[in-house]
Formats: sequence, structure tokens, C-alpha cells
Amino acid sequence: MQHSSVEPVRWVVMGVCGCGKSEVGRELAAALGVRFLEGDAYHSTANVAKMAAGIALTDADRADWLQRLQEEIASARAAGVGLVLACSALKRRYRDLLRAGDPGLRFAHLSGPRELIAERMQARTAHYMPLSLLDSQLRDLEPLDETEAGVLLDISNSPAVLADQIRRHQDR
Repeated sequence: MQHSSVEPVRWVVMGVCGCGKSEVGRELAAALGVRFLEGDAYHSTANVAKMAAGIALTDADRADWLQRLQEEIASARAAGVGLVLACSALKRRYRDLLRAGDPGLRFAHLSGPRELIAERMQARTAHYMPLSLLDSQLRDLEPLDETEAGVLLDISNSPAVLADQIRRHQDR
């Protein structure tokens, strides 16, 4: 096995519900040979029930969830391993909390037109997030700014193309 002096990168694939975070994240993790974490799996049962009922989460609702995700990121950093996390990371302060676990954390923001995202959400069969919450997520979304390490990507591309674009950006 060859050892590299290059620090493994940890990525958050972010964006609103229905933009393809999980699919792109799994594809990216497989390509990089690193662990994939589904951020939704870290929500409390109360948060899942709230979202399933069409009630948007508040910052207070998200606090413990973001803390658990930050701990996973920090653990990967401490172990010196790469990681891909699918997480909405809608607000800058949420991303700052995640970054507290790894200052080198990078974000891949999946973005596209509301109509396409709504179409994808309506096609999903096994997800608790109703289409009614899309507009609240779009309202809360604070896109990456120039001070944040990351890349903005167009979801009209396939998950394989998006994962490849993220990998190419990683090498810059």
C-alpha cells in the first residue's frame, strides 16, 4: 500500500431536499473509496415526524442533529480519513458548525430550478420529506459564498457527472 502525504478530503454534498445529495454523495464516496454518511439518518425521530407532517425544522430543531454530524466529521479528521456527508447545510451558520469539526471541510452545493427539484421529489416513493417543505428550504438556503471552500454544481447533470466534477474540483 502506498502512503500519501496528502490529507484526505472530507466533503459535504449540500442543497435543498430533492436535489440529489444522497445519490451524488454515494457516487462520490464510492469513487473516492471513503465512507458515505446519510445526514438524514442522524435526525431525531421527533425531527423526522415533524418533517413528515410538513412542518419545517427550526434552528433549535437542527442543533443536536448538526452537533452529531460535526462529531462524525471531527472523528474522520482525527482518524485521517476521507468522508462524504449528504446534508442540506442550508445556512452559513450550519456550515460553520460542521466546519468546526474540520476547518478543511469542503462543500459541493447541488443547485437547480425549483420545477426540476419538485418533479424529483414527486417521483420519490420512500422518503418522509413532503413537497410542501421545498419552498421553506429554498427560502432558508444561503448559497456558498466566496470565502467557503466548495463548488456550485448544476443538478441537470447526472450523479456520475456531478461526482466527477467534485473530484476534479478536489484536485485544484
